[in-house]
Amino acid sequence: MTVDTSYAERTSTTGRNPWWWVPSLYFAEGVPYVVVMTVAVIMFKRLGVGNAQIALYTSWLYLPYAIKPLWSPLVQRIGTRRSWVVVMQLLIAAGLACAALAIPLDSFLRWSLVALAAVAISSATHDVAADGFYLLALSSHQQAWFVGIRSTAYRAAMIFGQGLLVMLAGMLESSTGLPTLEVEVRATDREAGRVQFEPEALIAIGDSGPQRIELAGEVDDISFRGRPAAEAKSILVQVRNWNVEHGFYAGPERADANNAAAEGENRPPGWRVALEDFIRSRFGPRSTAKELAVDRAGDVAPVIMRLTQPVPPGEQQVVQFGRARGDASFQVVEGERFVLTAENWNRPFAAAVQVDPKLDHQSQATFEVRSGNLRFAWTATFFVIAAAFVLSCVYHFVALPRPAADVAFIAESTGERITGFIEPFVDFFRKPRILATLAFLLLYRFPEAQLVKLATPFLLDSREAGGLALTTGEVGFVYGTVGVIMLTLGGIIGGFVAARDGLKLWLWPMALAIHLPNLAFLFLAYVQPENIAVITTAVGVEQFGYGFGFTAYLLYSVYVARGKHETVHYALCTGCMALGMMIPGMWSGWLEELIGYQHFFVWIMLAMIPSLLAVAFITVDPQFGKKSSDEATG
Repeated sequence: MTVDTSYAERTSTTGRNPWWWVPSLYFAEGVPYVVVMTVAVIMFKRLGVGNAQIALYTSWLYLPYAIKPLWSPLVQRIGTRRSWVVVMQLLIAAGLACAALAIPLDSFLRWSLVALAAVAISSATHDVAADGFYLLALSSHQQAWFVGIRSTAYRAAMIFGQGLLVMLAGMLESSTGLPTLEVEVRATDREAGRVQFEPEALIAIGDSGPQRIELAGEVDDISFRGRPAAEAKSILVQVRNWNVEHGFYAGPERADANNAAAEGENRPPGWRVALEDFIRSRFGPRSTAKELAVDRAGDVAPVIMRLTQPVPPGEQQVVQFGRARGDASFQVVEGERFVLTAENWNRPFAAAVQVDPKLDHQSQATFEVRSGNLRFAWTATFFVIAAAFVLSCVYHFVALPRPAADVAFIAESTGERITGFIEPFVDFFRKPRILATLAFLLLYRFPEAQLVKLATPFLLDSREAGGLALTTGEVGFVYGTVGVIMLTLGGIIGGFVAARDGLKLWLWPMALAIHLPNLAFLFLAYVQPENIAVITTAVGVEQFGYGFGFTAYLLYSVYVARGKHETVHYALCTGCMALGMMIPGMWSGWLEELIGYQHFFVWIMLAMIPSLLAVAFITVDPQFGKKSSDEATG
């Protein structure tokens, strides 16, 4: 026998008002997704993981969302959608708690990825169950009415995740850090003298004052006349060797990869090495002060720092050194991030600042030394999210209604079970113009799939590395709060105009809107403005265009999913969306490390070409999206 999901059954519930559960259900659907896809990126960046690893590993976390259609028939055949929702929320809470426990470990990257993978699987299953429950528990009129509400709740989850949670982590980082130290570096016309890098004589022994970071000696003025390249390189090597020897560098650094290439370290031959060398030589960033000239280079000055008090066992202070303001001709060429522990706190740590050899006048720049117990901050943040999901699980166990139609499908025979499982997939691939449809679903977000993985690392990275050097809290505000508000506003306006005029009329304007505003990141990469208002405006413009343009994707997915198996078909559309985000995202960090942020964002603009070609080949009913006469009179 099969279940009759007639209108009467769909509306035969406990009578609970949908306002009690629709917003909270879709808020709970959005939070784990944004944690896995965005918050995790920021966390790994702050904990010292390289861009290539971040993009590759977090892109794999899209996989459960891409393949969730494979088990979506099980959700509608085993148990009830309501029970799936509650159980998955409990499993999400458990996965987030495991991620929090993994962060303090030495092998935190491996185990936190395992925990986040479990969260992603539970979240993808929760999506299937929540969407199915929404269709069962509400009448068609209620579904139309609450579609805007559920979308707004999902966007609110993004603000909560990308904004409030990231700002919480930033606040914890700051509160566990030491007072900020400012270092002035000046360029003068003096001749470059001999640099004596002798940190052994500057070992900290502790004092009676408060814990702080201090300069372990005056910073020599830099000569804008430069110095022999061999001498400059020798200073950098001494600084690097000291820091590495005493364990101050935790995790890969961009500088290490660049320096290894510059020094010609032996690498195994193969097509990948040849490809990387070709891309780097043809499309890599133009020569900077970090790439020393053959005969003469910009002068270099070591900046030696130390702690005044021990670090408690089991804890660490992460210290970051970067230019805060002043002439961009000054760059940190070694020592941007240090990890201080109970074992190495009494050893001085050093950075090296180099001036651009093209500078020909007196100038100066101010560098900041910031610190914080980053692992504690992110552990606490993930425990907060886990606790919130425990409360969400309890709330929805009480608040969700019990629709009469929310029962497991009962098949009469084994053959019927197998046929019922396979039929929705076969029916999907029999749809007209399915190849054009698949191309659109996979390629529409091709540029965004790459940009989204590098947007927050770009905002966080030092200016010497091509980024904007924002703090974690500033990223939470700029990208996670203002950006998401503009994203939501763009989506609301996109939904309004599509409902008024239909999707077909607005398809091309939306396709251009999702891609052209990426120029904002190209502008930020080349100008590197220091004004936070300029950065916020640029990010807001890009996110508004993304929200407006993404409306076309959502509506087209609904358009494709119409029919007998709409739940499974919609899951297949969102699965294709996740696959289209996963694969390009996997190589994005690797590509950026080869060509730099500026050329990477140029590539992002070129990547819109296959997306626009995919738009050209799909067809949409001109009436789809418009209010029908029945709905108007209903």
